[in-house]
Amino acid sequence: MQRFFGARGRAIGRIVAVSALLPVLTATLAAQFTVSEALSAPFSNQLTAAPAKARVAWFTDSEGRRNVWVAGSREAARPVTANTADDGQDIDDIAWSRDAERLAWTRGTGPAGSEHTMAANPAELPGPVRQHVEWIDLREEQQRHAPVVHSIPEAHTPLFTADGNHLIFLRRGAIWIADLRPSSALGTAQSQPGADSNGSGATQPERAGADDPDDRTGTSHASGADTGSVRQLLFVRGSARGLRLSPDGAQLAFVSERGDHSFIGVFTFATGQLTWMDPGTGLDHDPAWSPDGKQIAFLREVPIVSPIADRWMREGDPWSIRIADVSSGTGRERWRAQPGPGSLFHEVNAHDQLLWMRDGSVVFPWEKTGFVQLYRLQPVGEAAATPVSFGANSNNAPSETAGTGWEVDSVTTDSEHLLWSSNRYDRDPNNVDRRHLWRPAAEASSIAPEQVTAGGEIETSPALLSDGSIAYLQGSATQPLAPVLLRDPMHRLMNRLAPQLQPRYVARDHFIEPYFVDPQPVEFPAADGIRIHGQIFLPRFCEKTLPYVDQARCAHLPAVVFFHGGSRRQMLLGYHPMQYYFQAYEFNQYLASRGFIVLSVNYRSGVGYGLNFRQALNYGANGGTEDNDVLGAAKYLQTRPEVDSKRIGAWGGSYGGYLTALGLARHSDLYAAGVDLHGVHDWSLELDLWRPTDEPGVDQAAIARRAFQSSPMANLDTWKSPVLLIQGDDDRNVLFSQTVRLAADLRHRGVPVEEKVFPDEVHDFLLHRNWITAYQLAAEFLERKLSVTTAGGAAP
Repeated sequence: MQRFFGARGRAIGRIVAVSALLPVLTATLAAQFTVSEALSAPFSNQLTAAPAKARVAWFTDSEGRRNVWVAGSREAARPVTANTADDGQDIDDIAWSRDAERLAWTRGTGPAGSEHTMAANPAELPGPVRQHVEWIDLREEQQRHAPVVHSIPEAHTPLFTADGNHLIFLRRGAIWIADLRPSSALGTAQSQPGADSNGSGATQPERAGADDPDDRTGTSHASGADTGSVRQLLFVRGSARGLRLSPDGAQLAFVSERGDHSFIGVFTFATGQLTWMDPGTGLDHDPAWSPDGKQIAFLREVPIVSPIADRWMREGDPWSIRIADVSSGTGRERWRAQPGPGSLFHEVNAHDQLLWMRDGSVVFPWEKTGFVQLYRLQPVGEAAATPVSFGANSNNAPSETAGTGWEVDSVTTDSEHLLWSSNRYDRDPNNVDRRHLWRPAAEASSIAPEQVTAGGEIETSPALLSDGSIAYLQGSATQPLAPVLLRDPMHRLMNRLAPQLQPRYVARDHFIEPYFVDPQPVEFPAADGIRIHGQIFLPRFCEKTLPYVDQARCAHLPAVVFFHGGSRRQMLLGYHPMQYYFQAYEFNQYLASRGFIVLSVNYRSGVGYGLNFRQALNYGANGGTEDNDVLGAAKYLQTRPEVDSKRIGAWGGSYGGYLTALGLARHSDLYAAGVDLHGVHDWSLELDLWRPTDEPGVDQAAIARRAFQSSPMANLDTWKSPVLLIQGDDDRNVLFSQTVRLAADLRHRGVPVEEKVFPDEVHDFLLHRNWITAYQLAAEFLERKLSVTTAGGAAP
């Protein structure tokens, strides 16, 4: 056990001892350190608390081996699956049964968002490879053997019924149900909830799990005869999502998407009756049950017709919270956002955007101040919303007029307690690029929330266990995010939840300490004057905190600017809770270990700095104003004495690939080389703006021209710097043709182009070995093009 508020705290004597050897050891250490080692830390995410037994589950990806883990405040952490292969089959949608004895999840990346009909299969596993639901019964552990993993093919987003004996899931946009009892038959209302007692047209039962594609991984799987039967639960138009079971388990709420509108439906298992909740012309989503199960609250947004307007709009027709009577479907507006900032809904990282608390109040996110905060509606009385994440009269409230503020990130509740992470920075301005945990004030008279965690670490993704303890992810600049347990919130005592997940390469309790450094927060002006946040990574022999700094070796070093993807992202002063950026952070650290100065840029249109920064004017396809940040980053590096202004490169993926390409196309005089992973190169092609429209008042041709002029493809004649292009050809986020066209056009102009294509790989590479290959090639490319020979050295 350790004091949670304690700093990471290296011993001074150890710093002196290590720093004295740095001039001798740096080149040797860098030569020994590999990309594989830099990316070796296990990645854990999706902490999901069980409703009972003080249990929590999550998934961990350890160098491509993805497994589900379970722990509790009184039971040791352990994996409950045994996948041993880097097979590219992801894990998502972890769900508990109400008795905390059964656990389900989605495995595999399905065809959604892709023209392909098959699930992603970058490992070329013998087919057919299908996205599927897996589930286990933890009571089998008591019989001294690992739980059997059962499989339901072509399924995702599982949800247990109240008795835990049935599993509801989605398949091809429809809602299905499976009986989990052995040798079950789905023919009567007594055999399972939602049986077709009203002749609604159920299909014949289907045997599940007959050909699971993952039997080769080492996990024990059930045969089809042991996994029960499945059938479609109801037949309605639209595509279903957002499944929510009623408190008594007798009804199911869901969202039915219909293109330009959506409905909230409630299905009653006993009768087979489907009731629509206050249907209208809006986009209805995020249903939330009242504690007594008699009402449904949901969000209603006014559809935005323009294909790209929601990318830059700061205000519009206000969204609202509506409440409907479940038995009749009749509803009313309970609350409506005010015009101006916050009139357009912006979500937080949470399973539910509306949190109907046990006391009858409803908690929700709102950007009234220009920053995402939490508010509360009382169960009765006036419709005014009161602040939760800051006090109504607090001096620490975000201020739109002041131009600065902080935002709520992830939120969770057990219907009684509330917990969230935030980059609130009133005690430490550097926390704007960190995350800490907060909860409402213990005393009703207090105007400010209570800070649960603090210090130089990062804490996020909280989960409230049934005994009052708190699980969350904690990490730092040199320690990967990993699950921890706060057993006693009053005394703030924590311990690692799964110490066996310690990375393989560890020095003195910190991950590969001789190589990783503490990035420092920086601010610099964009070309148009906007202040931009970032983090700078200095090679270890240049760290200003060390007693010995080799000033001669810290001058005129090569530098690389990193642009994150998204663009709705924010890089932090440490490990990131999203796997893509967790690994990008590791690669930035690797580049620093090779002697590069690395500047990670939180450019405009990202999150963490307020509505106006996120909804930047004329950004992306509407003008590409982020180019001011691309230009400003290079200009800022040129002012630093550590940087050789002639050896500045860039790298980024997805949206960061777009900005890397934009920098090379428009500023080859500043950016000498770049690595572009699956970037957008022509917005008009990516957004289908070439398609005609008969929408009144819309000049589609003008929009398409502006989108193209905002793209790297519009400036190929000034693109001179060499580039490495990397993409998977089963990319479901960015058209692979973007890279095909760019490579051909650059080669036609004589620009040096190198490429690496991963057949059947998706946007966020599913195979760990592909990430190692991509980053190894990227590092070698940057070293060659920026003339790096050893850590901190340059070619003569």
